[in-house]
Formats: sequence, structure tokens, C-alpha cells
Amino acid sequence: MRVMITGGGTGGHIYPGIAIAKHIKEKVEDVKIVFVGTKDGLERQLVPGEGFDFEMIRVKGFKRKISLENIAVLKELILGLGDAKRFIKRFKPHVVIGTGGYVSGPVIFIASLYGIPTLIHEQNVLPGISNRILARFADRIAVSFKESFRFFPKGNKTVLTGNPVRKEFFEASKEDSRERLGLKTDVPTVLGVGGSRGALRINQAMVELIDDIIKNRKNIQVIHSTGQNQYDRVINEFGGRGIRLKDHPNVKVKPYIKDMAQAIACADLVVSRAGATALAEITAAGKPAVLIPSPYVTGNHQEYNARALEKEGAAVVFLESQLDSGFSFTKAVYDLLMDKNKLSEMEKNSREIAPKDAVDRIYKEVCSLVSKAHDSNTL
Repeated sequence: MRVMITGGGTGGHIYPGIAIAKHIKEKVEDVKIVFVGTKDGLERQLVPGEGFDFEMIRVKGFKRKISLENIAVLKELILGLGDAKRFIKRFKPHVVIGTGGYVSGPVIFIASLYGIPTLIHEQNVLPGISNRILARFADRIAVSFKESFRFFPKGNKTVLTGNPVRKEFFEASKEDSRERLGLKTDVPTVLGVGGSRGALRINQAMVELIDDIIKNRKNIQVIHSTGQNQYDRVINEFGGRGIRLKDHPNVKVKPYIKDMAQAIACADLVVSRAGATALAEITAAGKPAVLIPSPYVTGNHQEYNARALEKEGAAVVFLESQLDSGFSFTKAVYDLLMDKNKLSEMEKNSREIAPKDAVDRIYKEVCSLVSKAHDSNTL
């Protein structure tokens, strides 16, 4: 089987594609997989690093406002369609999978024109523009949240699969993870994350929380990832408050957490943005969450994601505007940690959200598409 996967720009579009590729490689003995992305997207580094072939396409995203730049983007799109046509004719894929981002547009569109089976995967509750457009051309649409069904065609074309994550998120042990991270196994633990670049407002809230824990000698452990770009700023903030973190082994502040499965496993409560990948990882581990959705994303899609978890009783949601209006984030965290019954119920609800077989569901849809295409070609 020959599989072409396209999608990128951010990790939220790339990691599901990599997870799908790895699963197909495990299941199919004789398989060739190639990714198609852009030279500027994160996929250029991540995909080859995972050992997969990578082709670069010339395409850029349109500006949402009327702009002369869109003329150049249109020219690039025409070139990208040509690139996609050339890659597809050369590789001859049996199926093309799109995981979102503008790069997937030309590839899925050209594949559909050639009659090649196509599947697109949507990670967020609120679909991106690319997937909304491609939905009319794709043979199958895989969604991560049941709330997404209303945005896509009804019937068998749209299926609920969940968002694929690595199996480590389902399997990591709380006690073992705490020991590996040098934490006590019997102390309430909070994990704070704001993405690889960091989130200023989450960092500010976590600084306030850690400050209170240290000064009031609370029996609480904290791991917080500031993001590479904001680490020095956060450390300086603690210094300005007279706090030397090395004197407090119950608090670990890092610029980046490499093993996120281990970090999430050790937590009783996770404070996070509400990107699709982050939520898939949190729910795979069955963790209660305090979600602070980014207000700076397209279509405010993170709040839609966060509200979906809130509706299921797996998370509480605080908007940045609430944090800026005198709301006590620290008290809210303490209240949750003190309410063991609520935490236990949230944990149960969180675990029930994430399908453990998300990547296998997608794999089976892919196999079904390939099988149907093969049968029709042999008639």
C-alpha cells in the first residue's frame, strides 16, 4: 500500500499524521508512506525526524482580511496545485490523508480529481477553513469531537474517531512518573503547560499559584513548563519576589517538557491551553483540567474545544478576561484539589472522552476506502 499524508503548520496538525503513519506502518507489512508539507512549517523538522519521507509543496495561507498579499498567495496556490499533481502522479498513492492546515488543500483536491480515495481528519470542535472546504471533495471525514458533526455532511461520510495520541499517554503510571521526576508519590500535584512557545497569561497565573504555595507552605507539588521563549522572564519574576526555586524541591519550573506523557501522568490536575492535541493527551491520561483557552486563535476554536470538555464534566474553563478581572485562579485551584470527590468524578469523565483506539479507527476507515477503490477497479 502507498499512503500520502498531508497537513502541517503547527504540531496540532502534524502529530496526528505521524501517529497515523506509525500505526499503518505497524499494521501493513509492505507499505510506503510519504508526507507532503511546506518548507516553513514545523512538519519540515518533525516528519524527517520520525523517519518518514517528506516532499515540499509551494503553498501559503490566505490572509483573512482583504490584502494585496493574497495575490501572491493565489500565485503560490497555483504552483502548489502543480506540485501536488506531480507528487501524486509520481508516487501513485492508494489513499491520501489530510490532517489539516492550508498545505492539505492542493493535495486532497488533486487526489480527488484523480479519483484517489481521500480522508481528512479534524482535530478541533470548530473545523478549520481548509477542512470545511475539503469536506466536499473528501471521501471520508474523521472528527475528534461529536460536536463537530454539525459542520460536516450527514450520513456515513463523517465518522467519530477521536484524536490519535501516543499509547504512552494511556499507559504511564502516576506513581512511577512522580518517582522519575523526583516528586513525592503521596502529595497533590499540579501540572501547568502553555505550549512550546508558552502562554503569558498562564505563566502569570502559575507564578501567583507557586508564590502562594511557597509562602504559605502548602503541601502541594507543581511542575510548570513556561515555554522556551518565556523561561527567563518567569525565573526573573520569581527572583523579584525573593523566591529561589532551587530551595523548593516541590516546585519544578522548566522551559520545555520533553516527556509530556510522564508529566501529565504525575498530575492530579492539569492547567493548560485548549489546543486539540493537548486535550487529546490530557483525556487519554484521564486527568481533570483547568483550561484557559487562547483568545488569539482562528475562530476562537480553543474555547469551543474547552467547552466540549466542560460540558462532559472533565474540565473547568476560565477565560483570560476572567483572570484579568480580579478572579482568584489560585483559590480555584485550591478548591479543586481539596474536593476529592469532584476530582475523582472529573477524572472518570475525562477518561471516558478519549477513545483508546482513535488511531485504529482511522486506520480501519483508510483500509475500507482502499478496499472499496480496489473492488471498483476490478469490476
